[in-house]
Order: sequence, then structure tokens, then C-alpha cells
Amino acid sequence: MAKSNSYNLLARPTAGTRRLDIISPEGADAWLDDCPLPVKAWAKDTGFKGVAGSAAVWPDPSGRVGGAVAIVDPAEPMWSMAGLPRALAPGDYQAGGDLDADQATRLATGWALGGYVFDRYRPVSQKFARLVWPRRSDRKAALRAAAATYLVRDLVNTPAGDMGPPELAAAARRLARTYKARCEVIVGDTLLKKGYPAIHAIGRAADKAPRLIDIRWGRAGAPRVTLVGKGVCFDTGGLDLKSAGNMKLMKKDMGGAAHVLGLAQMIMDTGLDVRLRVLIPAVENSISGNAVYPLDVVAGRSGRTIEIGHTDAEGRVVLSDALTEASRENPDLLIDFATLTGAARVALGTEIAAMFANRDDTAGLLLSTSSEVEDPVWRLPLWPPYKDNNKSTVADISNEPSSSFGGAISAALFLESFVESAIDWVHFDVMAWNTRARPGRPKGGEAMGMRATFELIRRRYGGERKAKDNE
Repeated sequence: MAKSNSYNLLARPTAGTRRLDIISPEGADAWLDDCPLPVKAWAKDTGFKGVAGSAAVWPDPSGRVGGAVAIVDPAEPMWSMAGLPRALAPGDYQAGGDLDADQATRLATGWALGGYVFDRYRPVSQKFARLVWPRRSDRKAALRAAAATYLVRDLVNTPAGDMGPPELAAAARRLARTYKARCEVIVGDTLLKKGYPAIHAIGRAADKAPRLIDIRWGRAGAPRVTLVGKGVCFDTGGLDLKSAGNMKLMKKDMGGAAHVLGLAQMIMDTGLDVRLRVLIPAVENSISGNAVYPLDVVAGRSGRTIEIGHTDAEGRVVLSDALTEASRENPDLLIDFATLTGAARVALGTEIAAMFANRDDTAGLLLSTSSEVEDPVWRLPLWPPYKDNNKSTVADISNEPSSSFGGAISAALFLESFVESAIDWVHFDVMAWNTRARPGRPKGGEAMGMRATFELIRRRYGGERKAKDNE
């Protein structure tokens, strides 16, 4: 957890702290009516209109910045605040008025998210505006959301040369050590000995050996929550090679793994009374003499055989072993995240996480929390008749659907076939990447659906652990 003075948030006002007024579009006229004459003149001369999502600084009598005003966008109140660290003149600000606890926490969370930069390979000299922690804000919740989102963004933004299976496993080990969790990593040919042949088959062609990352944390008798994340650290497409353009962003193909690590961090940092398990099949889908061939048949941990109709549909294959293992413990809730299909992007665009669930109550709560925390997800159907798309004539199932339509649904149904039907299961098909910069969401790696999922888990299993041991 970051210290409370990070993320451009200040514990207390400084000598030069300026006032920041947070108002609604409807309140802009009333705000101006209450302003001193110089501010009214400034507003007239600059054409200040109080447009939702906008912000402006106004001068003091000496011509310096005297304060600022931000207009909340009712559709995205947190995100409209997230642009302020960059939009306002550098300096220190303190929210005026009487924000309630929800408004104050949204402001603090948005501000924290808005200060993200990826500076691993070059220094970033940009100065951001700083905010005094708003009164009544939930500091722990704001920092928790920011820290987990930063983790996801950092992992996804790191190039594949520095974020292969070994480095992803190292990041998981660091997280486990921070929260005194247990972390086991099964590497290379040991995957075959331990019964994970599908993960091994997809990853064996790479110089960096495939592995399964397995984190356990929490009280043994607590409700079981298991997270599975696709960790394809780079995807060439295999022998069914991607084009250069389609391969360019494939460093983000481990975005599902990044999501479950970020979500695990939120769960452990809160101390929820759950028995948490995180499973990440970490591989590179590469090309060499021992790469999987099109129409090869691969055995899975479940005992079922998988025909490799297309080597670029590898994510569902490695997830099948992890989901099979997850199901063996019969968790109370099983959630997977994966950058799985372009079809989900065609259906929903790049900025909404596609969600599939086999329980209506769980899906409904996720849609509700998604709206409340401004973390958009949308449910797509697990349409049973489309199971036929995954049939194979030589194996139990094919990883290449027979139809090019409904690809995200076919992929979700493929995964569902490796999950025991009695288990409450959710699958997220996410982009994990901002294709454009928006307030608080710079172009690059992004957490999508993670905060909504955490809120679901917090509400369902909200008690904090009393026991310290994680055995």
C-alpha cells in the first residue's frame, strides 16, 4: 500500500493551497453569483460556461492563480475529477464546500488515478496539481483502488522482453511476500509431471519456459474465492502467425494475469475473510521446431482432448488447465480474466469489459457495482446452442469455433466446459488497454472490471480476517 502522501494527495494544506470548488453543471450559475466581482469578470471575459467535465483556474488580484473550479460530469463523476491533476495549474488545492463521503472518496480516487505515468524507461518531468485529502473521504479505499490499478497498468505496459513468464512470476512472488501469502510456481517439464499438459503444450516453443503461478492466502475455513488470469506474456499467434499490426500490442496479452494480481492485492490489503487462490498460466505463444501444429490434439488436465484448430486461439487452451484445477476445490466463487477475443471488442468496443456469468444474481450484482464505481462491464450470454461451434470430429473439443460469428460467446462456452456446473463462475473478456487517452485513463494498459469485481466480493464476503495465519 502506498503512503498517504503519494498519488499527488496531501495530508494537510500547505501555505500556498488554493480553493477548489466542485460543482454540478446546474450549479454553475449559482456558483458565479456567489463569486467576487473579479471572478465574475474573469468568467465573462473567458467565456466560462460550466460545461460538464470541464475545469478552470481563476486569477487573484495579483494575476496569479487564486483558485479553481471543476464541473462534475453526472455520467462519470469520478473520472471527470481524474483529469484535474493534469488539467489544473501545478500547485496545491483543497476542495471547498461540503462534499459528502461518497463525493469526497470519488474525488480522491479519481485524483489518485489521474496522476499515473509509466516512467520505467524514461523520467517524466511533468508536474501535477496536488490535492489535500478531502474531508470525509475513505483514504484506504481510494489508495487501495489506485495502487491496484497502477499495478495492472505497470504490468501491462511493460514490454514482453521485460515481462515474460519468469518476470510475471517474480511480480506474483513479490505480491505474495507483501501479504504473507504462499506462492508456488510450477515450471517447464514439471508441468507435465504435475498434470498440466495444455499449459506446457502452448508454452513449450518459447525460450522462457511456461509455468503455472499458484498463490494461496487466507483462513482455511473461509469462503473460497479463486481467481484465474490468462498470462500469455507475448502472442505471436504461433504457427498461424499474426500480422505485424496485430502482433504489435501483444505484450498486453497477459492483461488477465495483471487483473487478477491487482484484484488479489485489493482483497488481501482489505483483509477480507476469504480463502483466496490465484492461478495464472504464464506462457509465451512462440514459434520453433517444437511448436504446436494446427490440428494437433492436446491433452488437458481434465482428461479431455483439445484439437488445436488455430494456434492463435491459445489463451482458452492454457486457461482450460487452470480452470480445471480451480474447479477441483469447488470454490464458492470462481472468476477469470482474459484478453481472449477480438469478437468481444467488436461487440462492445474497447472500453467496456465483456462479462459472462452462469448465475443471474452474480451477474446482476456485478452490473450494479460496475455502475456504482464507474468501472463499465456488460453481460453477454452463455448461449447453449452455440456449444456446437466448439465441436471437433477427432477430439473432445476444438479451440477454433466452426462459425466466425459470436466468437466471444463460443470462447466463453469453451471455458465453461472446464468449470463444474455447480460453481458460481464469472468470465471477463477484456481489452486491458486504452486505445485513446481520456481523463484519468492514459493510453496504454488499463484495469477493466477489476474494481467492480472487488466491490462484488467485498459485499458478499465483507468480513475481515481475525486470524493472522494463512495456512
